[in-house]
Amino acid sequence: MQIDGHHTMTYVAARLAGYSKRQANIIAYSAQYVDDATNAGTIHFKNGAMYCRIASAHKMLDYRNSDELANHQVWIPFHFLPGNGGLKAGEDVGDRFIRKIICHPNSHVAKDMLRACALDLNKPYALHRIGITMHVYADTYAHQGFAGVNHEVNEVKNLTSNNTDMDKGFLDKIASFFLSESFPLGHGAALSYPDQPYLRWDYTNGLGEAVSRDNSEIFLSAIDMMCRAMKCFRTRDTSVDLDSVPGLPEGDKAKIQSLITSVDDASGDNRHEEWLEAIKNGAFSFGQEEIEYTPKGAGSWKHKAIGQLRAVDTGREEFRYNKSFMKSNWKLFHDALQGHRFDILHDVLPKYGICAA
Repeated sequence: MQIDGHHTMTYVAARLAGYSKRQANIIAYSAQYVDDATNAGTIHFKNGAMYCRIASAHKMLDYRNSDELANHQVWIPFHFLPGNGGLKAGEDVGDRFIRKIICHPNSHVAKDMLRACALDLNKPYALHRIGITMHVYADTYAHQGFAGVNHEVNEVKNLTSNNTDMDKGFLDKIASFFLSESFPLGHGAALSYPDQPYLRWDYTNGLGEAVSRDNSEIFLSAIDMMCRAMKCFRTRDTSVDLDSVPGLPEGDKAKIQSLITSVDDASGDNRHEEWLEAIKNGAFSFGQEEIEYTPKGAGSWKHKAIGQLRAVDTGREEFRYNKSFMKSNWKLFHDALQGHRFDILHDVLPKYGICAA
């Protein structure tokens, strides 16, 4: 998913799950910030204090994508959660590791991730952890069929869709071929096709299987299940029984479906603006609300926490320490990020015989 899915659609799902505007803002900002937290390393303060944080994303052309350890630490826990073939823990999909780590929508692994999040709801970073979890959970739908490592399983051939302008793009075709043959990481070879909510598309995957996808159905299912999960979080249901709670209200569900299919701009930023406008105009049952998202620079969580205006850190900066830092959204997000990665890599995946990083 892109920013329209991870920020505005997540916000709508959180509000319809019963979270307040303030709470939903934190959840939605955290969900999108997973894609924008590309800096890692230690923050140094002038008073001698330090804070070490991890990255939850790499840009597609980042040199770190060629490092398998980095892929295991970033793409697997945050963007391409292994699905174990949709099977339960203890049920083996075969002896090939790659078959275990292909992303699968609403898998048993994903449900265990939701339960791990529910056990952290008493933490100061609970809302931030929910946002991170919703990002990963949503991506089990959007990124299904792909894996967060460089592997031929991610190869894409015969890529076509109901958007003829996208299909005619010569440079995109070249990019898809190059990524399939030389750098098959995640859904890179499928370009942005999995992330366009309105798109219907077909391709042949790296296993030689013909695949047909209707993103509008996939996205609507994802939002409905996200709403259910967050209802469970609100009631402290640590079993996160998604079948025990209703999903989206029918009126809101119809509006979401209408927006998903009608907002058909290829730019995620442009679609995000249209969703922001719909929320502002009161398209949903929670009424008129204005929200925004600033990932870097003035007004961002990072700027408010440490005063950093630059998008990229050099590692040599020294920031002025303020006692409010400990309760800042940026620090709490990074606390939650580390908690999430530890739980996925060391508690959840091992139950399925998946050893990653």
